Amino acid sequence: MRLQRGLRKWAVTMTAVSVAALGLVVGQSTAASAAVACDVTYSANSWTSSPGQGGFTANITLKNTGDALSSWTLAFDYPTTGQKYTPSGWGAQWSQSGTRVTGANMSYNGSLAGGASISVGFNGTWTGSNPDPTSFSVNGTTCGDTAPVNPTVTTSTSAVAVNEGGTATFTTRLSSAPSSNVTVTTTRTSGDADLTVSSGGSLTFTPSNWNTPQTVTLAAAQDSDTAAGTASFSVTGTGVTGTTVTATEVDDDATTEQSIIVSPTSVTVPEGSTGTYTVRLAQQPSSSVTVTSTGGSGDSDLTVGSGGSLTFTTSNWNTPQTVTLAAAQDSDTANGTRAFTVASTGLTSRTVTATEADDDGDPNPGQHVENPYAGATGYVNPNWSAMAAAEPGGSAVADISTAVWMDRIAAIGGSDEAMSLREHLDEAVSQDAANGSTPLTIQVVIYNLPNRDCSALASNGELRISEDGFNRYKNEYIDPIADILDDPQYANLRIVTIIEPDSLPNLITNTDQFEDCREADGPGGYRDGVRYALDQLHAITNVYTYVDAAHHAWLGWDSNFQPAVDLFYETVAGAQAGVDSVDGFIVNTANYSITTEPHFTIDTTVNGTSVRQSDWVDWNYYVDELTFARDLRSALIAKGFRSGLGMLIDTSRNGWGGSDRPSGPSSATNVNQFVEESRADRRIHAGNWCNQSGAGMGERPTANPASGLDAYVWVKPPGESDGSSEEIDNDQGKRFDRMCDPTYRGNDLNGNNLTGALPDAPISGQWFSAQFRELLANAYPPIN
Repeated sequence: MRLQRGLRKWAVTMTAVSVAALGLVVGQSTAASAAVACDVTYSANSWTSSPGQGGFTANITLKNTGDALSSWTLAFDYPTTGQKYTPSGWGAQWSQSGTRVTGANMSYNGSLAGGASISVGFNGTWTGSNPDPTSFSVNGTTCGDTAPVNPTVTTSTSAVAVNEGGTATFTTRLSSAPSSNVTVTTTRTSGDADLTVSSGGSLTFTPSNWNTPQTVTLAAAQDSDTAAGTASFSVTGTGVTGTTVTATEVDDDATTEQSIIVSPTSVTVPEGSTGTYTVRLAQQPSSSVTVTSTGGSGDSDLTVGSGGSLTFTTSNWNTPQTVTLAAAQDSDTANGTRAFTVASTGLTSRTVTATEADDDGDPNPGQHVENPYAGATGYVNPNWSAMAAAEPGGSAVADISTAVWMDRIAAIGGSDEAMSLREHLDEAVSQDAANGSTPLTIQVVIYNLPNRDCSALASNGELRISEDGFNRYKNEYIDPIADILDDPQYANLRIVTIIEPDSLPNLITNTDQFEDCREADGPGGYRDGVRYALDQLHAITNVYTYVDAAHHAWLGWDSNFQPAVDLFYETVAGAQAGVDSVDGFIVNTANYSITTEPHFTIDTTVNGTSVRQSDWVDWNYYVDELTFARDLRSALIAKGFRSGLGMLIDTSRNGWGGSDRPSGPSSATNVNQFVEESRADRRIHAGNWCNQSGAGMGERPTANPASGLDAYVWVKPPGESDGSSEEIDNDQGKRFDRMCDPTYRGNDLNGNNLTGALPDAPISGQWFSAQFRELLANAYPPIN
């Protein structure tokens, strides 16, 4: 099973090796200054923007092996005059004169005890080539040579689940280049003998392929017991530091008590419209089972519209079937409720509570309601609407509600080209007044954490943790936004805030690979920032908070899913109002993952092989966002969030219509061919995220579109770029990310595939006419 997956931003691969591993720099000082001794490790994350030039991120670890220092200055020379520091660094005050680069300590990290280390770095550009520096000094004393450091065996995961009778995989590589070929072997050292190494037990890494992951396959023999055995596997070799991978058998002999499974058990039904819940069985029955849904006590305006009697057979028992509830139009303003009993002979019945969302005016304007989208109209952003209407055919969508992005401090006050936050809210009040008694919902994206989007470049932000970013986030960003939203003149609006896309999920998958993410995992980082935002915004009665929860191709593997649930709970529970601080979570923000794959599910098998084993699904437990969102909601509630927790799906760019959309499932008997010919999501790889070619606008914003969901929403305004396809100077802190370059062949994290990005894209957030036109043409459902 591929467990370490799901980077929304699949950033460029580390290409320059640590100079410590080469024995270039590190060791004791010269006799000229015996009090200073140091080790330095330098690595460069390098990319090419055009032939003969590009950029890089330098990561440097300084270790004090001498006496304690009260201050320090690190210096080195680049081998070429084309290597330039650009004014964006961390952990030190950086400067450059000619080839000489100097980094002096910050006010808070000058003291460095003997044996202590500190990580610093900066961004740069190169022309011609980008060789590593070969000599470093601290406080004028050169750091000398020492023996090379042994490479460490790195695996994609430390724990693997193996289906009984099946196989699962993990990858391994070295942390740095070895001096000669190294053989890495994987052997079981203890545990269940049914768990074995199927292939990849002996792998060779050379000085040239050391950083290329190679695959180890584990197998679990079929047995008759019901125990989920475990085993430890040693992954090691001569001259390297090894590691251990724990494998757990997923037993298929266990028995499950038959029961009715209903999701969700609480449904909001808009007056004059419908709401749904699904029903399935817990295990395969011996014969067909009929499940009925009948109304009980409560508001008789709420009735079963369809699905009142469902039949489950030995083949479809695990496929959720839908029950549709209807709310009759009436003239009162009450939000009636009614209990519905879901029952079958011999099984324990379940109860679903339905609540009518009345549309006869908002009886309590400004009050906090369960679902801010129910019975409301959406704010139309005049800036986006005008851009959309100016495109051919764009008037068909120009009146659709999209979110307003506060992606930097300056966005709060607006500019000549963009409305300020207060101007948007004033316009929302005007639209609400023209709306009659129907409430209006406006969506505001909170997106400016220090070290924002720490695993990417295209959407990097303006604040750095190492440069007092957390205090600036609080005082210059969140507090002014909260003050504006709390203005009494906006009290009747339903203000939905989308809290920090791509923040907390990065702490699940990317702290090992990116220094910015490691820093964001600490004080003044993502947890503290999200909690502060929740504390200030939740306190405003008519403000609703939805925290970003990535998407299925980021967190859908079991190694990421439950840790994410735990992190979300830990973070939100630490806010002043605890789990009551959030109204819900949002998935697929600004991404392209399809809402529902129409022609197969995660349970589909092809000639006896699960689609999970296909290259596209890659052992993920999900193939689309709706199933992911529902299961995530259930897991969050089980963890301790309130039962009324809402979920949103950003459907602005995940329609995947057009001529390439399959009309039905493939007839192929090979699982890879079947999935490739059946999937509607046509991306080259599920990890590709930037300006995706072939994408289309998705489901239009809708309240209560499916059980467990508050709404489908358009958070990312279609036509606004994800990032530039080449380096473009800007004053917003947004940098060129190779995943936005259509010529880039990717890296090991996206299978070394092309990025699928459209060419000639501007920086993120700017209007991209060619993309808008393609999204409109490929919309699904189609737009006339």
